[in-house]
Amino acid sequence: MIAIDIEQKMRSYQGHTILKVKAQIALNSVTKIYGPSGCGKTTLLKIIAGLVVPQKGKIRVGNDVWLDSEAKVNLLPQQRKVGFIFQDYALFPNMTVVKHLQYATDDKVWINRLLHFGRLETLQQHKPQYLSGGQQQRLAILRALAIKPRILLMDEPFSALDQDMRGVIINELKVLIDELSCTCLIVSHNPDELAFIANAELRL
Repeated sequence: MIAIDIEQKMRSYQGHTILKVKAQIALNSVTKIYGPSGCGKTTLLKIIAGLVVPQKGKIRVGNDVWLDSEAKVNLLPQQRKVGFIFQDYALFPNMTVVKHLQYATDDKVWINRLLHFGRLETLQQHKPQYLSGGQQQRLAILRALAIKPRILLMDEPFSALDQDMRGVIINELKVLIDELSCTCLIVSHNPDELAFIANAELRL
């Protein structure tokens, strides 16, 4: 079980707001996170990943405490073994497709499988600037999966994909998530597209 109880001040176009989340998420589940624009969906993912430290709160994953503001416990992002797919992809401009994956793992079999999954086998020597938006988004997904994450955090991960490719990626992603016994949290502006893959939901 992932137990989250956090509080974080945020700036929004309406001024300052407070993100309060108290939730329990089953391990090895796929949870869709949705809510109105500016409610803190991306901020919540960054807090879970350790990229943002909330004013106060606790995060426990199984028996491990990732965050406890009162006890001054805060695991570093690399200690959490989280795969993160950023909304803006956050790719390295000087790295080729295959170098992005080799940066995360030296498992050649796994890299080749991910390239096939992302339909990027023929583009593995290309740098991000030579990829379309959809190809860049697929690369961001592959890079997050390359570390075989314990938790996979996805921020609008299918927004640049056409309908056919989106369906293919979502179907095959479910197989990989099940195989990795990975807990997945997906932020989406269109939660209906996740009906096949998600088995839980969290509304902010």
